Amino acid sequence: MITLDILLARFTTLDPGDLHRWIAQGFVRPEVTGGELRFEEIDVERVRLILDLRDVLEVDETALPVVLSLVDQVYALRRRLRQLEGGSRLGGE
Repeated sequence: MITLDILLARFTTLDPGDLHRWIAQGFVRPEVTGGELRFEEIDVERVRLILDLRDVLEVDETALPVVLSLVDQVYALRRRLRQLEGGSRLGGE
């Protein structure tokens, strides 16, 4: 886990206000320990994804909730597909 300061140092284009808004919207879900935000690797990758969507792909801020929801659905479906494939291999042996 990393602190807010380390996260901000990693992503120089990340505005603290944007990050706090993403946390409030539930896009990023850090833990709070001793009153300090702590970010797991999944949070760091989520921030990277949001920054890429916004800065590289130029996804409008208002479209982020929809795009992130679709990305989450794709990942959930991929996980489920892997589970089903694993189950069919076990059942077919």
